[in-house]
Amino acid sequence: MLFRSQRAFHIYALEEQNRRLRAQQRSPLDGVIASDPRMLAICRMVEKVAPTTVTCLLLGESGTGKEVFARAIHDLSPRNRDAFVAINCAAVPETLMESELFGYEKGAFTGAAGRKEGRFELADGGTLFLDEVADLSLVTQPKILRVLQEREFERVGDTETIRVDTRVIAASNRDLLDEVARESFREDLYYRLNVVPILLPPLRARREDVPLLVSHFLEHYNEANDRYVVHIQKEALEALARYHWPGNVRELQNVVERCVVMAPGDELTLDLLPPVIRGDRSPAVAIPGRGGDLDSLARELVEQEIGRAHV
Repeated sequence: MLFRSQRAFHIYALEEQNRRLRAQQRSPLDGVIASDPRMLAICRMVEKVAPTTVTCLLLGESGTGKEVFARAIHDLSPRNRDAFVAINCAAVPETLMESELFGYEKGAFTGAAGRKEGRFELADGGTLFLDEVADLSLVTQPKILRVLQEREFERVGDTETIRVDTRVIAASNRDLLDEVARESFREDLYYRLNVVPILLPPLRARREDVPLLVSHFLEHYNEANDRYVVHIQKEALEALARYHWPGNVRELQNVVERCVVMAPGDELTLDLLPPVIRGDRSPAVAIPGRGGDLDSLARELVEQEIGRAHV
């Protein structure tokens, strides 16, 4: 880059220095888009617990951002130099969970061709995020409890004890006390995980954040898809704020992405929204169990797209 004067070079250098400093000062919580007082209080709590080694339990419905906050706790802690390892306990079959968490030795079972490190070992020095922890079996739960209390375990098929320094953050979309009452979750493990509980509110309980989130996702998906949807029709925004969002922020994110891709111009309009959000029909009818109703919905969506194509 050529500069016409020393002063111009000096100004450019200062701007670059400020840009780098701003990037360095950016907090992992900057990605939390919220004005709701409860969400802001959660951000302050995360900043307080992150530098410690305390175990946190994130509670909230699916799509409320539990993994976002788990990563923020890790990124704001001294452990951010080491790995953040996540496992969805609901997605791993019970027969494989022990080897996924603790690893295994060669020959431990059919197909174990070599040694494999488990998630606790991979997260040594860092953080292990146990998502949907309520789905852990009663067989696996006491082994998790042992690692939390003693910081040690054995790989499957081995007798050597391995010690780790792994911080655990757990999350659940179910009430773990209800699971304890049903005897599907160990009470001692519940209290060991529930040192610092963090309850994330559903999106329908913080509707004032919907416009902020819509604006944020519009900017993100415009950039990702090389689009320019920068206006939001009043009726569309009112429908988005009125909707109850059973899928929470994740559902809103998907809706905005679809609108950005399908918008014929630079405006997010009411007709771009799914029928259930526009209030045309209830969720039970919009996604029915009978093929005939589903076919009707599919035809309606196709007709909408054809109509927009001829505008």
